[in-house]
Amino acid sequence: MAKRTFSTLSLWLIILGTLWFFGTRGAAVLAIVVSVFTQLELYRMLRRMGHRPFVRLGLVSGALVVISPVLPAFGLPPSAFSLSVLAPANLLALSAIASALLLLGRRTPENRVESLGWTLFGIVYVPFLLQFLVQILLIAQPHASTGLVLGLWVIATSKFCDVGALLTGMAFGKHRMAPVISPKKTWEGAAGGVITSALVGAGIAYFCRQWLPVTFTPLLAAAMAAPVALLGIVSDLVESIIKRRADTKDSGATIPGIGGMFDLSDSLLLTSPAAFILFSLFL
Repeated sequence: MAKRTFSTLSLWLIILGTLWFFGTRGAAVLAIVVSVFTQLELYRMLRRMGHRPFVRLGLVSGALVVISPVLPAFGLPPSAFSLSVLAPANLLALSAIASALLLLGRRTPENRVESLGWTLFGIVYVPFLLQFLVQILLIAQPHASTGLVLGLWVIATSKFCDVGALLTGMAFGKHRMAPVISPKKTWEGAAGGVITSALVGAGIAYFCRQWLPVTFTPLLAAAMAAPVALLGIVSDLVESIIKRRADTKDSGATIPGIGGMFDLSDSLLLTSPAAFILFSLFL
């Protein structure tokens, strides 16, 4: 627990320091690094299951997908051609074409379909979903820092759900949520996690209101945090299924007390697109 607490505090200092000193570009680079290492750990777990994804192709394609929304901020001329070709959906299509071509000579007939499927799964499930967080970071209305605050809101509501669920589950947990997938998770803990996320989301909306749209009231922020928190729990369960199938406790050993990068970012994979959709609808 001590290692986990130290790592958690250190990570929050890194996140807040990056946002404070480097702004949108720094936050985007941080998201890209997290995406690449998360995708790499996913491919490693898939290999432990006996699958053979195209790792290098998947990582390069994934890096392009997650960085594509922020390329204009790094000086790429925002021409209609470049923005069209480098759109995330188009990059996914190009990745599918490249994977299909590689199948012709680098895999046996028995595992060609699986190689194609798992390569694309790694690209879609990690970088394609995380690029929605990058898009959130780029929101510049009504304030230049609006996207940074909204990105912080997504991360905080996702991760504090884990904290609330852990503490509530330890204190009141009696009814197991998914005993086969994740025996320690309880319905009481999940409820505590959602409530914690709602409170944290409302708090950020209140204390950071000068950088946020006037429509993003604490009440709306709390209401939006609930589905985000629920999807964070679902995302965590999905990772548990993958790790159990790969016969491993943690996705890696990058972060003391937490595990790998996938263990850190798992909840953001589903909460980022959900938050992006909610922001698009209500802000």
